Amino acid sequence: MRIVFLCLGWFFVALGVIGAFLPVMPTTPFLLLAVACFTRSSPRMKAWLLNHKTFGPPLRNWQEHGGISRRAKIMAICLMAASYAAFWFGSHPAPWLAVLVAAIMLGSSAFIITRPDGRT
Repeated sequence: MRIVFLCLGWFFVALGVIGAFLPVMPTTPFLLLAVACFTRSSPRMKAWLLNHKTFGPPLRNWQEHGGISRRAKIMAICLMAASYAAFWFGSHPAPWLAVLVAAIMLGSSAFIITRPDGRT
């Protein structure tokens, strides 16, 4: 199982790096999954990821405090609002779909807002 978790960890790191450059893909959730996989497979890779200059601070903040930085919260909420506006005006969804997507985004926003403010 150690090899499986190691491979999954690197897979999630790759997805996280791709997400850093593509606006439609998240970065941090994939890197959090990578840390979880490396916890079960490679303490050295986990330490590397948590001490990474760019990705390390938000990962450590989440792992230690369950926190999200205020800047990241603001960016996430603004991007979700912009995404919903693009969805609404770009596709003219059926009312039930518009409500469903709004409910999912509002739930996600509430989760993000209720996390403690981080240091990064």
